[in-house]
Amino acid sequence: MESLMEMTDENTAATPTLTWVVTGEDSQWTTPEGSASIAPMETMPDAFIQVDQPAQEIEGFGACFSELGWAALSRLTQSERDSIMEELFTPGVGANLSLCRMPIGANDFASDWYSYDETPGDHALEHFSIEHDLATQVPFIHSAQERQPNLKLWASPWSPPTWLKTNGHYACALPVAGSPQAEHPNGLRPDQVIEEGTDGFVLTEENLITYAAYFGRFIDAYREQGIDISMVMPQNEFNSSQIFPSCTWTPSGLSSFIAHLAPEMDKRGVDIFLGTMERPDDSQVEHVLADPDAGPNIKGVGFQWAGKGALPFVNHAHPELRMYMTEQECGDGKNDWRYARYAWTMLQHYFANGATAYDYWNIALDKGGVSRWGWSQNSFVTVDPEDNTYFFNYEYYLFKHLSHFVQAGAHYLPTLSYSGYEKLISFANPDGSIVILAFNDMSVEMPIRLGVGSQVVSATLPADSFSTFVVPAEALAEAK
Repeated sequence: MESLMEMTDENTAATPTLTWVVTGEDSQWTTPEGSASIAPMETMPDAFIQVDQPAQEIEGFGACFSELGWAALSRLTQSERDSIMEELFTPGVGANLSLCRMPIGANDFASDWYSYDETPGDHALEHFSIEHDLATQVPFIHSAQERQPNLKLWASPWSPPTWLKTNGHYACALPVAGSPQAEHPNGLRPDQVIEEGTDGFVLTEENLITYAAYFGRFIDAYREQGIDISMVMPQNEFNSSQIFPSCTWTPSGLSSFIAHLAPEMDKRGVDIFLGTMERPDDSQVEHVLADPDAGPNIKGVGFQWAGKGALPFVNHAHPELRMYMTEQECGDGKNDWRYARYAWTMLQHYFANGATAYDYWNIALDKGGVSRWGWSQNSFVTVDPEDNTYFFNYEYYLFKHLSHFVQAGAHYLPTLSYSGYEKLISFANPDGSIVILAFNDMSVEMPIRLGVGSQVVSATLPADSFSTFVVPAEALAEAK
């Protein structure tokens, strides 16, 4: 695959003031044959990039480190795996992933259930150990750190140790009879089902203290491996009763835990976010923020799936908090163009409503993307276990259309349409350049003219395609 650096050099030679990269269903990350230009504004453009109204600051883009991702990559040769990690993490090469997520213990894309202490009643955590992670998560993250030395990490659990839960099991729900997931039983009995809207954690003072210390031991153990975790969220999808590792919490239960968690994280300089929110109910956020012992410790909120419906309201009510998109909806394992088109709508929604960071989900999976518990999901990279080959999927290229160009410290720029064309996502970089991602969702070419300051970017977007334009600061400075 031609590197972006080579493409940028060629593009710069042809059009010194403008970079243009295009992805469609049949070709990805290409320089189009047609020309794009920038010239002084003389007539009304189709839309304005509102460079004078910078919004939230962007912290970075990333994805999640999971066991099955490393297992898939481990099928490949060292050279192939190095090439993939270089493309994903090395600044200036590919996706430039810099703000990633990891689980605390097993997530739904682990090889199976585990926690760091499954010894019942071990409140002193004498049996705490991350040994399980030394074969998978730790080398996965180390490989990323080798390419991205400024990698930032945040973490959340999918389930506490089973002996801290009301049902004594890692899961909360039974698979639906006859579903693909029923072929991957979790061993839960019907009397152990935990319903949404209840606390699946046993909320005793002793348990709360133990679980907060468990988080602290996790931070310490990973720091001993040279891996620093800068933020935690108390629970992945705290509303969801799932067949895989999960734990339901009420807002009151979360508030009680966060009040105990805060001193442990303060000692280690680790932020606490509320999340991950996957219900469109901002009142649940407000309940925790209003708690005098929990609320002052919350530095941000993480949203995913249906939680995107709560994002606009929380962002409006709490501009002082950082807003993370924590897990892009993960598809069905087909990794098709249809889902990439849907992924565009998620990018636009989250950034238009205040997201300061955006995390994809699976970095890599075997073909079909089936988890231990029978879910099929998409990924940046697919590995075919039959012949140990790999390829990057459409959603990776769409993600790269922003993450490659948008620098940490950039600001989101709103857009204003005068022709009905609104499929734009724009940013102002710290170096003064403007990044514009445009989507032509029609089956025919579409000419567009975009106002950027006193200039107009003109191009004809290929049918059914994503285009990134980068306007360098020099082009805008010369026009003043």
